[in-house]
Amino acid sequence: MNPIAAATRNNAVRRGLSLVVASFLWAVSAAAHDFWIEPESFRLDAGSIVRIHLRVGERFEGDPVARSSDLIERFAFVTANGETNVVGRDGLDPAGIARIEKSGVIVYRSRGTPLELTREKFDQFVALEGLQWLPVERARRGEANAPWRESFSRCAKALLLTKSDAAPAFTKAVGLRLELIPQANPYALAPGKSLPVRLEFEGKPLVGALIVAINVNDPTRRVERRSDRQGRVEIPLDRSGAWLIKAVHVVRAPAGANVEWESLWASLIFDLG
Repeated sequence: MNPIAAATRNNAVRRGLSLVVASFLWAVSAAAHDFWIEPESFRLDAGSIVRIHLRVGERFEGDPVARSSDLIERFAFVTANGETNVVGRDGLDPAGIARIEKSGVIVYRSRGTPLELTREKFDQFVALEGLQWLPVERARRGEANAPWRESFSRCAKALLLTKSDAAPAFTKAVGLRLELIPQANPYALAPGKSLPVRLEFEGKPLVGALIVAINVNDPTRRVERRSDRQGRVEIPLDRSGAWLIKAVHVVRAPAGANVEWESLWASLIFDLG
């Protein structure tokens, strides 16, 4: 059984929701939810075929997101030897399958989806994602009372480990616009050690961003850190199980867009077993 699903099997939130409903949730409420990649297993024998799920939700309570070619900008498995596309059929969960010959990173990058938030939802978004500078900037632009209109997109990664690969290339950037990059192999850290993580936007360190980590075995507990001048934080991996590390960055939308802002949602997931 999927290690995340096993840890949350008693939770009824995800039961009974169809993929149609989940896809609808993607469009209308995703700005208030986490998004992550959920492979069947994070530790594999070389040559294994793994089914790859996409989830949207909160605190590891995730609804399935069906594969949609219209939303996918990039869906691939990246190793030190190169990159291969994750294949799949539209409308299905799992969203893809891949053959895993060596350790690497599943990468998912979505195209932008327009979204408009009420004032209440916008205030919740600002508070939860640590974007307190945003209302100040909107006021400076004369937009304090205007509707919040954005295009949101996903920049997700999952770290897969094969038993025969002693030197996985987890610490290299894979070219996402907003990217969480581990500065060490989390699978090689001693229990209780901290994982250094670097946040980059368009290849440069992002300073002062809120980076949040949650563990599947205690999903209501949020480990929060602000990135330093090198875009780095230290995440204490003080328990086993899956870890989801996430961050959100908001920028002004380009001229000619039908929205004023863009939000990018980065996630990084791995399972310490």
